[in-house]
Amino acid sequence: MIYLDYAATTPMMDVSIEAYSLAAKSVYGNTSSLHDAGGQAAFLLENARDVVANKLGVNRDGIIFTGSGTEGNILAIISLARAGKGKHIITSSAEHTSVHAAINTLEREGYEITKLPLTKRGIVDVSMLEQSIRPDTVLITIQHVNSEIGSIQPVKEIAEVAQKYNISYHVDCVQSFCKLDVTEFSKFVDGITVSAHKIGGPKGCGAVYLNPRRRILPLFPGVTHERGLRGGTVDTPAVFAFAKSVEHYQYDFNKFWSLRNQLKESIKDTNCYFIEADEAHQLPSICGLCMKGAEGQYVMLRLNEEGICISTGSACDINSASGTKAILAMGHSLSEARTFFRISFGMDTTEEHIYRLSKALVNLDQDVKK
Repeated sequence: MIYLDYAATTPMMDVSIEAYSLAAKSVYGNTSSLHDAGGQAAFLLENARDVVANKLGVNRDGIIFTGSGTEGNILAIISLARAGKGKHIITSSAEHTSVHAAINTLEREGYEITKLPLTKRGIVDVSMLEQSIRPDTVLITIQHVNSEIGSIQPVKEIAEVAQKYNISYHVDCVQSFCKLDVTEFSKFVDGITVSAHKIGGPKGCGAVYLNPRRRILPLFPGVTHERGLRGGTVDTPAVFAFAKSVEHYQYDFNKFWSLRNQLKESIKDTNCYFIEADEAHQLPSICGLCMKGAEGQYVMLRLNEEGICISTGSACDINSASGTKAILAMGHSLSEARTFFRISFGMDTTEEHIYRLSKALVNLDQDVKK
């Protein structure tokens, strides 16, 4: 099997599996318990909090461990919005499903939402964003890297606009954490979401940074764990393994650009084409493509028969009948969006994998043309 769906999830690294196993066997106390077993668990938890905070370049007091990136997005967006005084939120049409879920919840509570489109290169227009700000704008939530096409949003510039108008800004960094340097903007935003399983850590574990200087309203007042912002006994083994992933995960830009260019060159004579940003705004390991004359789901199923795992977009949108959000937000038609599929590389991806993928795509393209 050739796995090329790393943007959906990644295999756990050995060091993270070992860390999880060690903590599960030996450090099983509740982090809130006052006895020694609880103290041992609390020590691991707080050490992991330091690791994540240092990688993000933020105050450790703002790190809250969650059960996923989805939970982190929902917790951050709703908490930040409800703590503000306005009723207007700015986001993009291409955010992760969890962001739209949080936005939809707030819309039912009377919030007005501005959803910005993407440019033809998959980027939010910062000037359009600034023009969308109103006196009652309470929150901006724009992702760092799009999970479908890998476009890198100008979050530093957006953060500067948010600061200019004293508006809370939340950034979904699930796809960019440990791959891009987030410290250039992290101190200027009020919420950041990350996830463990995108970087070789365990599923069911993530974290959210909420700026301690901002007033935060908990989704469920009265819970006691994680500064009262997230209830439930903390999964210490998962958090410990997450921290090990943060410490050991490596993203090889040169390797992924080389693999991306190899794929481009190999399929240049087919009806496949890339949906992408300019190089300065593109994460190389996420490749969004379309194949004229074939639906993305058909491409995915045919490649699966060849033992090659890809996707038709975000795994969280697998049941959507409307194509992917990113390509639609860029102004492409629904029929074109239905031809979209995504290939994403990881640490174990090789040139041989890309060769076999390219060969399968060329053969499939020939079948479609018949």
